[in-house]
Amino acid sequence: MPITPANGGSAETAETAVPSASEEPIMLELVDEDGTTIGTAEKVSAHLPPGRLHRAFSVFLFDQAGRLLLQRRALGKYHSPGVWSNTCCGHPYPGEPPFVAAARRTGEELGLAPALLREAGTVRYNHPDPASGLVEQEYNHLFAGLVRVAPRPDPEEIAEVAFVTPDELEKLHGEAPFSAWFMTVLDTARPVIRELTGAAAGW
Repeated sequence: MPITPANGGSAETAETAVPSASEEPIMLELVDEDGTTIGTAEKVSAHLPPGRLHRAFSVFLFDQAGRLLLQRRALGKYHSPGVWSNTCCGHPYPGEPPFVAAARRTGEELGLAPALLREAGTVRYNHPDPASGLVEQEYNHLFAGLVRVAPRPDPEEIAEVAFVTPDELEKLHGEAPFSAWFMTVLDTARPVIRELTGAAAGW
């Protein structure tokens, strides 16, 4: 399981930092339990306990050997810093289609475009983050796809990346901290992941 550290500086971006009073606030799309848009809220405020249900996305990309691309979140992230998680996750801008947001953030964070990207369902969850005290109340759109080029992670977003088999993931998951939402989104996306990677990959 080769792990590739991200290179470069450590300055925070608008995605990683809590915005100051002088910065334009990052807005999220609030939704009801059916995923229908009902309004917007500032990003950090939507994550304060008890949290406000908002739209999100999660991406799982696999290489030609069927290994999952993981990322370890940068230490500068305001939420769940330094933990391992799926290939890419985030929030669409208000009015932005989740598929477009998923492709956009994959490029911004990992410097690559998926060779294939398809919908893998939705999942609604409530996951508190004990380390930060924030809460993930999300209606999450899942995507799975294939990658054919080496990632070039942005160090302001990602500390390191790794391609893992299911056995390597199980070992790493037992040894290192992962995002609170990781297993929820992975298990929901597994049917499409298995279609993409084939039975031999073991997902």
